[in-house]
Amino acid sequence: MNEHAKQPPQPTGSMQQFAILLGEWTMEGTHPQLPSPVHGHSSFEWLREGSLLVWHFNWEGGDVPNAFSVIGRDDGVESCSMLYSDERGVARIYQMSLEGGVWKMWRDSPGFSQRMSGTFSGDGKIIKWQGELSRDGTHWEQDLDVTFHRKK
Repeated sequence: MNEHAKQPPQPTGSMQQFAILLGEWTMEGTHPQLPSPVHGHSSFEWLREGSLLVWHFNWEGGDVPNAFSVIGRDDGVESCSMLYSDERGVARIYQMSLEGGVWKMWRDSPGFSQRMSGTFSGDGKIIKWQGELSRDGTHWEQDLDVTFHRKK
C-alpha cells in the first residue's frame, strides 16, 4: 500500500468557506406557483472532514421535493460541484461558490437553467436566498426563494 493510501482525504482550501453552513437550519420558502409559504429544515455536515459536504433538505407538506446533495470540488476549477438528487428521481449537477458572505449556485442546461444567490446576515444566522429559472437561457423568472434560519 502506498503512503497516500494510508491517510484520509485532506481538507482543501476551497471547501473551507462552506464550514459556515455546518449545522441545522429551518427554512421558509416561497414560489410563484404556491399559494402560501412552505416550511422545512436543512442540515449540513462533513462527509469527509473539509473535503465533501452533505446537504439534506426536507420540506413539510410535499409541495417542494425533499432532496439530498453532496458538495465537493475539482482541483482544476474555482467553483465547487454539487450532486443533487430528490424524491422525484430528479438528479442534477450544480456549480457552487461561497465568498464574501454570498452563496451562489447555478446550473446551465438546455431547456431548464437555474441560478440561486444567498446573502448571509452579518452574524451568519440568516441566509436570504433568491432563485431564478430559465427555459431558454435568456429570459429569467422567479423560482424558489428561501430564508434559512440557523438553529441555535
